[in-house]
Amino acid sequence: MTKRIFVSMILIAVLLVAVSGVSQAQAPKWVIGGNMLLVIGTGGGFGTSAGFTFGPMAEVVFNRQLAIGTEFNIHTTANTPIEWATYFKYYIPGGPRLKPYVDGGLALLFVTSGPYFGIRFGGGVGFLVSKNIWIGPDLQLGPVFATGATLFFIMIRGGFRYDLP
Repeated sequence: MTKRIFVSMILIAVLLVAVSGVSQAQAPKWVIGGNMLLVIGTGGGFGTSAGFTFGPMAEVVFNRQLAIGTEFNIHTTANTPIEWATYFKYYIPGGPRLKPYVDGGLALLFVTSGPYFGIRFGGGVGFLVSKNIWIGPDLQLGPVFATGATLFFIMIRGGFRYDLP
């Protein structure tokens, strides 16, 4: 009986803390934009090839430091892979005109011989150029697990972001 009361009190305390935290939380904010520049793919019997990459992105920023995003990229490397990636992003506290970040997540690469699963990680920095408009470099890399082989992608690109009001 005392164990049940103790568990009930703990649950009530956790609920009260959660409710008080929600009232102080910032409303989610949407960010849209795009990326473009250089991609290098190597391995998996496809050889090494460099090409252009471009595509749109969107993310939801839950507080000033945590975000979840997705992007859709088209690469002009061998077999013209199309990538759909989803990631978690952590914004490192910076100055008022500077937004450094690190991110990591999962990707699906659609290539002629089938869809492949990948792991991505990287980071970058955004520079405020106008109200709600950010530009800056971004580096993403990671393995892509193909049938019987592993590919490795490196993306060095520039990005632009618009914080929706």
